Amino acid sequence: MRAKDGEMELLASRLRELRLPAMRECFSEEAERARREGLSFEEYLGEMVRLEMESRRAHRVARRLAESRLPLDKSLASFDQRRLPPGVRSQVRVLLEGDFLSRAENVLAFGGVGAGKTHLLSAIGQELVYSGARVISYSCPLLMQELIAAKRRLEIEKKLKKLRAFDVVIIDDLGYVTNEREEMEVLFALISDRYERKSVMLSSNLPFSRWEQIFGDAMTAAAAIDRLVHHSVILELNLPSYRLEQRNTGKSRKKSAEGGDTKKEPQPT
Repeated sequence: MRAKDGEMELLASRLRELRLPAMRECFSEEAERARREGLSFEEYLGEMVRLEMESRRAHRVARRLAESRLPLDKSLASFDQRRLPPGVRSQVRVLLEGDFLSRAENVLAFGGVGAGKTHLLSAIGQELVYSGARVISYSCPLLMQELIAAKRRLEIEKKLKKLRAFDVVIIDDLGYVTNEREEMEVLFALISDRYERKSVMLSSNLPFSRWEQIFGDAMTAAAAIDRLVHHSVILELNLPSYRLEQRNTGKSRKKSAEGGDTKKEPQPT
């Protein structure tokens, strides 16, 4: 027995009031399918609830990807994991499970320019969002600007508290700072605030032995390293520049193609 138009409108209105948009969009179509397939009331209701949950999850993921500031083109699908050493590939597989977030562990990626640090951390960050985590990504200079601005407004604690809402803060290219005292203070404040509370993921082309250049003095550098390393996973990306490899590959292909135009192939005898 089909519901009357008035009953359908009333049901749609109530679903709107209950803020169940996915169910409101498809309850009529799903009801028709349930009649055709002879589904029970429980099966019909279960399917409606599943569709609502899937819709909410999709919207939540889209919202969290937008707030994350992650470069969406730097995804796991577009990252060539074959370039990674076997040990690092194993570490990445474990990190993608996301358990390190509940332990407030940090992920520290080191390597030269073009080794893929930014891409790898961005890819892991996206997968964490898909799993339900809240992630926010910054270039180091931009993060310093926001923290310093908050400090000058006497709102640094408010800013740090806002960042605590995120399961992980990604800091890309730590080391590209101007070595001013104010920058060092706010960076250390962030690291200290998240210590054993929430995770940090960062990339740097500077080894720990050169972090005095970042923090201005050996004591502050040692204190920052101690807090980051205490609970951490370190990814050593000792790889050649991906961009340089691609450029050289392109040149080799071009040279081969040009050579192929002039070189005569031997004729079969």
